[in-house]
Amino acid sequence: MTTRDAVLVVDVANVVGARPDGWWKDRAGAAERLMVQLVGLGDGADPDVAGRRVVVVLEGRAVDASPPPGDRLQVVRAPRDGDSAVVDVVAAHPDDDVLVVTSDRGLRERVEALGARTRGAGWLREIIDR
Repeated sequence: MTTRDAVLVVDVANVVGARPDGWWKDRAGAAERLMVQLVGLGDGADPDVAGRRVVVVLEGRAVDASPPPGDRLQVVRAPRDGDSAVVDVVAAHPDDDVLVVTSDRGLRERVEALGARTRGAGWLREIIDR
């Protein structure tokens, strides 16, 4: 029996954009802050987050954001649009337990068709804010 990896894929642009906190003034900085928050969640977080390998997808002006040190995050820098990069990440994990965080309805439909589960940006923000 094969062990399924638990993977959390974060659509960074969508999660950052869900909170009007001035992120548009410094997209890379906003992405960096979110990545630090994700690393800080650790294993005591929500059961849907704890123990998952975290993949963050960066796009546009946030693509050059620097992740925090360590190996908790895998950073995917979208060569084109971020949605396609998220779909590519999900497609690369066909046998894994993949949870995608995005509030983009079209993207949710695309990754659910590949077998991923989805949660909205507000769900992740609530966990981070605890």
